[in-house]
Amino acid sequence: MRRNYKTDIAKIDKEIDKLSKKYSSLQTREFIRQLFTTVVKLNLDGADERDLFLANVTLKELRHIFRVFSPYRDVRKVDIFGSHRTPADSIEYQMALEFAQSIVNKGFMVITGGGGGVMEAGNCGAGKEGFAIKIQLPLEMRPNPFVCKGEKLINVNYFFTRKLCFIKESDATVLFPGGFGTHDEGFEVLTLLQTGKTLPRPIVMIDTPKGKYWKGWLEFVNKYILKDGYITKQDSSLYRIVYSVEDAVEEVAGFYRVYHSIVYGKEQTVIRLNQRVNEKALKKLSKKYADILVDGEISPSGPLPFEVRNKLFLHLPRICFKFDKKSYPRLMALIRDLNKL
Repeated sequence: MRRNYKTDIAKIDKEIDKLSKKYSSLQTREFIRQLFTTVVKLNLDGADERDLFLANVTLKELRHIFRVFSPYRDVRKVDIFGSHRTPADSIEYQMALEFAQSIVNKGFMVITGGGGGVMEAGNCGAGKEGFAIKIQLPLEMRPNPFVCKGEKLINVNYFFTRKLCFIKESDATVLFPGGFGTHDEGFEVLTLLQTGKTLPRPIVMIDTPKGKYWKGWLEFVNKYILKDGYITKQDSSLYRIVYSVEDAVEEVAGFYRVYHSIVYGKEQTVIRLNQRVNEKALKKLSKKYADILVDGEISPSGPLPFEVRNKLFLHLPRICFKFDKKSYPRLMALIRDLNKL
């Protein structure tokens, strides 16, 4: 964070400093100061009404989203995507409903786009444990009837704030057959995971027992994207294709069986665990994943200094290693192996 980020107009910077001190805590002061600075710089830059409208609506939508989800940050959540055109009497609809029910029983909450079809099934199955982030579209003017009334229904103007919320506030992504929007969300999270721009998470594509939808998608990926060198074989670690609700639930819940969360430090990457892993197993993992270690081995660890300052999951055991931060698909494979121990 650039602490020298200022307007470079002494009088204005002094007023901003006073405001930030008045309306922030010690921990948030620098962020608030920079937010005030950005708002003033928009004016100094001569931003027109359209630019200011966009910035204003975006910030207000994000503020509202953060406020709504804040009380539920300690509960894991699953995004459910799929076509709003999926009929209520279809196998896909029933599977989405059953998946939502089952994953809620595992202690997760559900987030959908609030529309019909698969999203409706997701909200129906999740009940009061479901959120909906709704955007106004000509084909979907109203949220589905199973969306919880009140603040768990969030209306937004922009797809990009909606998509940011889907990623930021969830811990898993589940995709049922769908159209452009489903693929948009799917490829977005695959890209973010591949490049390390989001934390590790399960991405699960669910089809019917004899379905060919995701099989066809995989054939396209292998024939045209993998074969031509646009991705590598390692990228297949980023997702799983399943053909039953039970397997989908296992993929999501099982991802957090041993793995809890990850922290990227300046030199060390720390993985928090739900249970201890013996050193013999860690040596085997170090050998298998030597290609993503800058040097050294995977070893037991304590919390990083900022974790101690903020009292973040201090009761959990940890392992650490010098991750090259280039091979995120291999990191996903490492996490999956940890969960098998």
